[in-house]
Amino acid sequence: VQLQASGGGLVEPGGSLRLSCVISGFSLNSYAVGWFRQAPGKEREWVSTISVSDGSSYYRDSVKGRFTISRDNAKTTVFLQMNSLKADDTAVYYCARATDYLGSALAQAYDVWGQGTLVTVSS
Repeated sequence: VQLQASGGGLVEPGGSLRLSCVISGFSLNSYAVGWFRQAPGKEREWVSTISVSDGSSYYRDSVKGRFTISRDNAKTTVFLQMNSLKADDTAVYYCARATDYLGSALAQAYDVWGQGTLVTVSS
């Protein structure tokens, strides 16, 4: 079971980035996938979760209306489209597999983590 995140980079405030999380060894039909982030000097925080089998997606309040989580038709990649980026969005972003098909906002509900990808929002 693996998850591989990519797509981070340097972007100006107001800009956009799309993160990708390529999964292998498990099915999105059986497990939810979430995105978390960790800013320098801060604790890791939940950003968004997609439950393919449930047809649901969830977001933390601070990213609602700006971020969109989705998956490809082959169900091998989960995306996080990030628009109207702010300096506060600067962090290392991680994707992770939930322990069930619903997912959660709690990190302990995720058992396999990908490596992070750094997003820097700065002018």
